[in-house]
Amino acid sequence: MSKMTAKAFVDKAVDIAKNYKTLYVMGCFGAPLTGSNVSRYCNNHSYNKNATRTAMIKAAANQSPPVFGFDCVCLIKGILWGWDGDASRTYGGAGYAINGVPDIGADTMITKCTGVSTTGWDDMVIGEAVWMSGHIGIYIGDGLAVECSPKWENKVQITAVGNIGSKAGYNTRRWTKHGKLPYVDYTGASTGGGSQGTTQPSKPSEGTVGACVGDTVTFTGNKHYVSSNALNGSACKPGKAKVTAMAGNAKHPYHLIKVPGGGSTVYGWVDAADIQVEGGITVGSKVKVNKGAKTYTGGGLASFVYTNTYTVIQVDGDRVVIGQNGVVTAAVNSKDLTLVG
Repeated sequence: MSKMTAKAFVDKAVDIAKNYKTLYVMGCFGAPLTGSNVSRYCNNHSYNKNATRTAMIKAAANQSPPVFGFDCVCLIKGILWGWDGDASRTYGGAGYAINGVPDIGADTMITKCTGVSTTGWDDMVIGEAVWMSGHIGIYIGDGLAVECSPKWENKVQITAVGNIGSKAGYNTRRWTKHGKLPYVDYTGASTGGGSQGTTQPSKPSEGTVGACVGDTVTFTGNKHYVSSNALNGSACKPGKAKVTAMAGNAKHPYHLIKVPGGGSTVYGWVDAADIQVEGGITVGSKVKVNKGAKTYTGGGLASFVYTNTYTVIQVDGDRVVIGQNGVVTAAVNSKDLTLVG
């Protein structure tokens, strides 16, 4: 079987970080934390048997849409083993030790990489592994990595590569080595720390808070498709619908199902431009921060932040940068904001 391209590898990692509920679970490569998987991952490893971790896994079982478990190296293996977010399958659609990718740990995986180096961070190729003892992540470009860690957000998350520099709104980690995974095809992959190396999942028009799986949205189009890259669509009516799946960078990246009483007849894949997200937060919107909210990466906010009105400066998925008079105050989750104008 041909190797996954670096772009597809990075797209999937970013998609998981941005559009799925995840939890750090040792030894888990994308299993939905439902049914028998709950007891499985409460007992598969001494780390998960800790009362606090067990409680987190059990709490995840009551959430909808479902939460998927990963650890650092299992995120990489899960993607390469075919994980596709299928909550009806034991491992979220992933196989086990397939596609020429062995079941190995983080410290062994870096030894399998080529071009391993402790320097040259600014010249990394997207999709390279970034590593420190006992931990591994994926470089996605623009000075950022995707990693699954119990630190900070306790899930699959996007962080700044400290070897390149810190970035506003992101937690920063310094890594020890980086190298190309032998299971990934890097032909034509972008290099460098600039934005040209970043690959993002498809989302609605620029400056609008993107939809996630499980969201109710307003479908404004009149055509749906049988697959995310189909050429010809069928007519349907606009109205309220629910996002049931996403396909990053596809022609029609959102799968919608009509909501009873919502007026729509949609049941299929649709264009990003045909979605309006509930809430309507866009660049230029006036917002207030909900009391008790934290920064996008889980940091604390000063008490005065909750009393002021801010302008939305940037929107990237559910990450919203707010400020006053063009000066950034913080990056927060869109769900923690209230529109005031």
